[in-house]
Amino acid sequence: MGLFDKFKKSDKNNNVNVNGWDAITNLCDKIYPNQENPKHYGTLISWELGGNDPLKGISIYDGGDYWHFITYGLSELYEKESDVKDVSGYGMEFTFKLKKDNYENEENEIKCICGILQSIARITFTKGEEFNSYEYLYTGQTEGIDYNRKSNITGFITVPDDKFHEINTQNGKVNFVEFIGVTDNELKAIQKKQITVKELYKKIGSDVTSYNRNSVI
Repeated sequence: MGLFDKFKKSDKNNNVNVNGWDAITNLCDKIYPNQENPKHYGTLISWELGGNDPLKGISIYDGGDYWHFITYGLSELYEKESDVKDVSGYGMEFTFKLKKDNYENEENEIKCICGILQSIARITFTKGEEFNSYEYLYTGQTEGIDYNRKSNITGFITVPDDKFHEINTQNGKVNFVEFIGVTDNELKAIQKKQITVKELYKKIGSDVTSYNRNSVI
């Protein structure tokens, strides 16, 4: 039994409604039917109890030549709490695809992405900012987002995930927003309106983030 299963078993033993969580997991099972026990990083101290990480957990599936990250926590995983009946929580979860490569330590890179996804989710939880497809996230950072901070990839654009489509759960709809790593030059070109996010996405030609790719601008 993996950590992911332990979290779910604990919730069910405590008679906690996990329908929202199960809805996401059921979709994962359809997309990756042979991966019943994916990598999963849970949050030990919840946001509600003063923890620093708002997401309840992040699962990572093997997509062949990439790792596919899926978050749990921006939607309502347990009981329905919001007054908006047709939307679950913030109505979204994040996804990300990291290209497998010759990393010094692959586990460090995976954990690094989990930390970044928690940081982005923190923006939503603290500022109420919601993310939609074909937007960009630029903080002015010039160091790489990789563990060693050496990559040209410094920020993100968002697109619809081609595998994870919108679902309707008992708590409302959930949309999956995929983040793609982009370079500083690419982000500045978007800011200056020299290119749109959709146009940049087309030029990159892939939704899998590669730390070693060159800028297309």
